Order: sequence, then C-alpha cells, then structure tokens
Amino acid sequence: MNNANDVLRVNRRRFIGGLASTGLLLGLNSYAGNRQDSIATTRSGQIRGQQQHGIHRFLGIPYGADTHARRFMPALPEVPWQGLRDCVDYGPAAPQLGSRETISEDCLYLNAWTPGLRDGAKRPVLVYIHGGGYNNGSGADAQYDGTNLCRRGDVVVITLNHRLNAFGYLYLAPFGSADFAYSGNVGQVDLVQALHWVKAHARELGGDPDNITLFGQSGGGAKIITLMAMPAAQGLFQRAFTMSGQQVTAAGPRAASQRTERFLDALKLSPGKLDKIKTLPLAQLLEATQVSDPSRVENNRLYFGPVLDNQVLLRHPFYPDAPAQARHIPLVIGNTRDETRAFLGGDPANFQLTWAQLPHKLAEQQYVDLNPEVVIAEYRRLYPQYSPSEVFFAATTAGRSWRGAIIEAEERARQGAPAYVYQLDWGSPLDGGKFGAFHTLDIPLVFDNIAQPGSRTGTSPAAQHMADQMSNALLAFARTGNPSHKGIPHWKPYRLDKRETLVFNHTSALVNDPRGGERELYARVPFIQRGTF
Repeated sequence: MNNANDVLRVNRRRFIGGLASTGLLLGLNSYAGNRQDSIATTRSGQIRGQQQHGIHRFLGIPYGADTHARRFMPALPEVPWQGLRDCVDYGPAAPQLGSRETISEDCLYLNAWTPGLRDGAKRPVLVYIHGGGYNNGSGADAQYDGTNLCRRGDVVVITLNHRLNAFGYLYLAPFGSADFAYSGNVGQVDLVQALHWVKAHARELGGDPDNITLFGQSGGGAKIITLMAMPAAQGLFQRAFTMSGQQVTAAGPRAASQRTERFLDALKLSPGKLDKIKTLPLAQLLEATQVSDPSRVENNRLYFGPVLDNQVLLRHPFYPDAPAQARHIPLVIGNTRDETRAFLGGDPANFQLTWAQLPHKLAEQQYVDLNPEVVIAEYRRLYPQYSPSEVFFAATTAGRSWRGAIIEAEERARQGAPAYVYQLDWGSPLDGGKFGAFHTLDIPLVFDNIAQPGSRTGTSPAAQHMADQMSNALLAFARTGNPSHKGIPHWKPYRLDKRETLVFNHTSALVNDPRGGERELYARVPFIQRGTF
C-alpha cells in the first residue's frame, strides 16, 4: 500500500458489503427511569443502547480494532461480534497521563445520540472532536453529552476517542521500517476511520451521510483544521465549526525527528532496536512523553501533534494559504476573549501584577517575539483603562491563539471561501467574574449543557440566553452552512476590508475588526505555530 488512502480504502471495503443488510429493531425492555432498549445494526453486529425521553443513546461503539497489536500503524476495523453488544457505557480513553477514566490502547470508540433510528429523516450529523491538545481528553466528558442538542435541533450527535500523544503522533518514519510510515499522524488517521464509520452508518442513526458537520474546541478545532488539509479526509464532512483551536502549521519533519530522538533516548532505544517499542509497557511510553522539550513555551513536555510527513499530511494546514481541497467547506473560526485566564489564572499573583512586574511576566511567556515594553506601551495606548493584569491576560491571549485564528480567517477570505468568525465576550459569573470568557467556556454553551458537571457558566437565565444563542448558531450552521439565526444579528462571512466578527454577549453584535490594534501589533513579526491547543 502506497499511502494512507490505500490503507483506509481497504479497511472500508472490508465491511462495506455488510451495510446492505442494515436494519432497525426497537426493543421493549424497560429500564428504571422510563428507559427502553434501542437496538441498531452496524457493519460488525447489532448494538443495544438506551432510549429515554425520545433520545436514543449508544455509548462505546467500536469503530476500530484494539490498537495494541498495531502501535503507530493505522488501525484495523473493529472485530465483528455475534448477538447483541451492549453499548450503554463509554469505552476506554486513549492512553494518557492524569486521566480519571480507564485508559487502554483499545480506545477506538464513539458515542451517538439521535432522536430517531433509520426513519429516513436525513438529520444533520454533528461529530464532536474533543480537546486536550493532541495529548489528553476523550469523548466521554459530561459537557459533551449530546442529548440537549438532539432535542433542540433534531440532529444526530457523535463524540469519539482516538489515539493521542506518542501513541498518535510520534514521528518514527525516519527511524524504522515501513510499519512506521504513518506514525506521525496516526491519531489523525483514526479520525478519518471514525468519519468513514459515521458516513456509513448515518442513515441507521436517522442522519444524512451527505451533511456531516465537524465541531471541536481547542485541540479538537486544531484537529479539524488539519483534517481540512488531509487528502484522506476529503469528502467525509461538509462543514467545520472550530472553537479556540487553530493549526496554521504542522511540525516539520526535522523538528518532529528531534523530538522523537529525545523520546527514544528516554526509552534507551537505539534506532537499530526500534521494533522493541511495539512491545514496551504502556506506562513506560507514557512516562517518556514527560521528557523536556526545549522548543516548548507553555510547559516543558514533549510536543506531539500533526507532522508534515508527505504520507498523511502533504502540506501545512493553513500555510502558505488555505487548503484548496476544503475551499467548498463553510468554516466557523471562534475564540474567547480571555483565553489564557484558563491557564495563567491559576496563579493568584497574576491577578495582582504591577507595571514593574509586567515586562518580566510577558517575557517569561514568550508567546510572540516582541519586546515586552513595546507590547505594554501599545496595550496602554489601545486600552488605557486596563490594569497590568488585564494587559497580561489580553496580550498572552492574542499572542497564543487569537492570532492564529485571524490568519486562518484572512487566508479563507483571500481564497474566497466562507469563514464565519466569532469572539465570545460574555464571561463566567463564577469566582466573582475574574476569569472572564476563558478557554473552554464556549463548550457548555454550544452543547446547551450549562447544568452539566464541569460547566462554569452557572445556570442563570443569562447563561441560558448565551447557550440559546451559541447552540442555535451551531445548529443553523449544520443545516445550512450559515450560522445566522433569528436570535443573533445576521452573521456575514469574514472579508479583508471589513473583518466581520460576531461578538457573543448579552446583546450580541456583528463588529468590524474587533481588536484591530492588537492585530496590527502582532502582524509585525512572523507567526510561528507554538503547538499546544
């Protein structure tokens, strides 16, 4: 096989013939709390989920086989089963440090919520890709529960797991056999495999296989942007909705190789003994991901993410321009106003900075290669009312992720492709409001899940009003390719002369070039993808 497309094509053909017999059975067994069995047919066997209050829910559906035997290689399809397979609990998360969930290399599972099974309704299908950079996370977070979106919008919602960190993005191709040809992007290849499953089973789930919207926050958004530049993902989704997740450039092969060398040194593996990496204990591989990476800014662990490997990823996602293959895909690009308060707000001292302390604090972050004194002087000119701490959070937010979003929007505008840009200004009322519109705040709003554990929106009418605005924007986008709806101003695509941006707040507004002064400041230096989202 010559490339990832060949591998995925074989995997897809292996089971495609079984789809012709896909059917629907509804069980009548009652569960406590007015639950009933929901039974559907997949390419590999029948699955049993649960129905409650009109929503069918299937958790832990396998879309690929256990990856342990194929470490760093594209996964095989899931193994078929006989009889009914219970899908009422989430599957294991991908191997990662610090997870509260069960982790396993047998991690290729997805979850589905739908108002109807095989009823010909052709609902939009919304596939959520979780954040946590390329390092952590799973599709099982309570904030990702699809019930409310299903009920609000009459749509199908999917969440999923895929390989992460070294298991999904360790660039071994230059060091070993052909088995490792896709290793630098095998986590992305997992996503492609999941999307083939979704497309093949959309009708069984009451959805439209030709109307699939990807949405994701932070690392999830970055993964979506990367998929937009991957030939193997072409045709698998029709819309993309990204939240605080940019991926302008991928890791180059030289930088990725240097990180791999540090990883292999930590394992005491020479290139001649590389095959041993296939059988080393999972915990030993995870421990090696902690080795220091001098190229990192936000922390000292090795960076893992997409690699320009000339196999799966043939070009940078958004450099030097927007990918031509995705020109027809409408794209939403969003950020929150106070992104870094989620990361840097954990230190109480950052809320009490003085003007004397600020230059050192900004230099310490190194989010952009500008003299801190120049940055401070410009922010004081633009926002004379800001305190030193407010300048700190605003400048680090702009340098860290907001600027990447602007670059993506600009490149789409130059391409003549639709990009709808938003900024969430409404801030969390918790903790006295000091964290503002921090990174991840838009997740429970877009999912309409403000009451779920982990949400920090509060459950006030104001919070629900924000959830109404943002979840309806996602649903409108999934149906039409335009996120406008009657609850917000008409949302126009981003143009270079206007730079239209929907600012979500108590009263939302379409604003031309918000933070234009900051945009001009950071345009003074070349953009370098720092790598963690």
